Amino acid sequence: MILQYSLWQRVKIVVDRVENQIAKEMQREHGLGLTEYRALTLLSNAADAELRMQELAKLLGLNQSSVTRLVERLEKGGYTLRDLCPKDKRGVYTVLTGRGREVQSQAENDYASYIKAALDSASQEEENSKVVDCLRQIIEE
Repeated sequence: MILQYSLWQRVKIVVDRVENQIAKEMQREHGLGLTEYRALTLLSNAADAELRMQELAKLLGLNQSSVTRLVERLEKGGYTLRDLCPKDKRGVYTVLTGRGREVQSQAENDYASYIKAALDSASQEEENSKVVDCLRQIIEE
């Protein structure tokens, strides 16, 4: 049990470190938070570039109030807009705009290099090397 916990803790440490580094790069280079980038990517891959707010929340692991704040930031940037569901007026969609698609596409070009650089940095610590190697294998598949 101790070995499993320490391995899980190491995975969490590496993932958190990688995520933090990617988030800094994404913010510095593209003016996007990592969750904002992920939301734009989910929308760009969705049918008609739109998702119900509750579906976006589920996909991002956010609660309803957090996804509402996220979508408000995306709307202020001109990246998304909200639309009512034509079949159920209680349902609200967030829809990717042309500007949102453009920003997402530009950021996506750098995302893989951010991951690679962050994994390279994390692997400098010997205790992280096995976890980083496994993550690289998964990413390359």
